[in-house]
Order: sequence, then C-alpha cells, then structure tokens
Amino acid sequence: MDKLRDIETFVAVVEAGSFARAAGIEGVTPVMIGRRITQIEKRLGGELLQRSTRRLTLTPAGERYYQHGIEMLARLRTAERLASDGRDYATGQLIISCPSGFGRHHVAPNLLEFMTANPDVNVSLNLNDRVVDLVRMGYEIGIRTGPVLDPNLVVTRLAPNRLVVCGTPAYFARHGAPKTPEDLAQHNCLAYNEHGGQPRGWHFQSGGNTITIRPNGSLTSNDGAMLTRWALEGVGLAWRPQWEVAREIASGNIITVLDAFASPHHDIVAAYPQQNPLPAKIRLLISWLKEVYARPGYWSGEGAGE
Repeated sequence: MDKLRDIETFVAVVEAGSFARAAGIEGVTPVMIGRRITQIEKRLGGELLQRSTRRLTLTPAGERYYQHGIEMLARLRTAERLASDGRDYATGQLIISCPSGFGRHHVAPNLLEFMTANPDVNVSLNLNDRVVDLVRMGYEIGIRTGPVLDPNLVVTRLAPNRLVVCGTPAYFARHGAPKTPEDLAQHNCLAYNEHGGQPRGWHFQSGGNTITIRPNGSLTSNDGAMLTRWALEGVGLAWRPQWEVAREIASGNIITVLDAFASPHHDIVAAYPQQNPLPAKIRLLISWLKEVYARPGYWSGEGAGE
C-alpha cells in the first residue's frame, strides 16, 4: 500500500471537507476516497474521521495524523525543489548586518519582495552604525556603504555611491556657493561629532591629491539623518552619501556643490565570509539587491523602492 498516497488523500479530505470534493482533487471517485480512508483507519487500528451526513470531524488521532501529514508533505515539496533546482532555491535563516539609515531606506523595504520570491527564507535584519565583526557576531552577510577592511571577507559590489556636499537653494542664495574645498571654512558645515563613529574630516580630490577639510559649524551630531535634516532646513552644508539625498536632489530641495572635487566612490557592497559553495540564500539576496538598485530611477525615487 502507498502510504504517501494515503497521507495525500487524507489531507485532501480534511482540507476539502468532504469525500466528494477530495475526489475531485485526487481525480478519483468518492467511493475510492472512502475506501482509502477505511484502509488507513484499519491499518492504524483506530478511527481518524467521524462521519455524518453533514460533515466530517477529526478525532484526536485524526488530528495528529493530519498535522504530521501536512508537515511531511511540506518537507517532501522542499526536498523535491532542492533536488530539481538546488543551486537556486534558498532556505533557512539569513542574518544580515546593515547601517541603520541605509537599512531603513534601501534594504528593509526591498526584503518583502525578496521573501515573497524565496518563501522558505527567514530574515533577521540588524541595524547598527558601528562596524561589527561579522564572523564573531554571527552575521552571514553585511551590507556596507564604506570601505571593508577585513581581508577575511569577500566583497561584492551592489551599487555605486559617492559623498556630496549639499545645501538648499535658499542657503546658497544667502551665503553663496563654495568654489573650492578650502572655501568651506566660510560656511556653516554640519558634521559628525566625536560620538558619531565616523571620520570627522571631509575628503576631496584635486589634481590626483586628497584634500581633507576639518569642517566647522554651529551644529554637530552622531546621527547622519539629523545632519541631512538640518541641511534640508537651510541651516548649513552637509557632506552626505548620495544614496541618502538623491531623491532630495532630484526634487530640487537641495543642490550639490564641489562635484568636481568629489572623492572616489565608496561603493555599496555586500561582505561575507568565504564559503564554497556560497549558500543560495546569500547569493540570491546579493543578486536581488543588485537588480533592485539598478532599476531606472530607483535612487531618485522614480522607480521601485521606498
């Protein structure tokens, strides 16, 4: 006797609510369904279903058989998917580390679509503006918006990014626009304080040389989003990542200056420990984020995203 077929039949009966509807699902007659259920009960030595003219009711033994049955069928479906397309089917928990601002705006909103496409992946997204040791802290992948210095990590580029000096049209109307990085000494620069966990200098390039400006201003913060907010309120100039302000630039709310002196790109990257083969859940997340970030108009807010 085919025990797997019996489980499928029993689950179909319970979920359909009648022998007749289950027969339609199974492609057999209601009489055949009834015989199968009787054979199952005979083999197990007890009643699984209480029948009446109006409904079927599970007995305690039937409830246990049903619950174990649906779990077994789910595991079977997963095994078949893994066997037929193992390299491209992701399962298990995926633990991600990501900077708070970038994670809030450009990772979390896109995870729902990723999980719809990969329903057997459970994601734990951890937002932290400190650089953490991925291996020691148990993270499987880290999304980074700056350089990755750990030589033990594999780094994959997700999207380009650069830092821009920006302010509102109203600010520039009042104070003028800096022409060189040195001109920033005449402006109210909104910068990280000593608690920000970020480099305090603003870096530029000129003639192949790096120029570092120590900004001065009336307001400092340990939170990058606050610096951007103050810039949007016309308080001063901020040196912010393009991923954070691209939509405000596209809308005309802020303007960038000193673009000719922009420092080299700090790409948005995925970093993860070397593994061979790389688990499908990591590989597919990387592929997914690359595809999302490359969509036309994504960063300016005209495409998919937040």
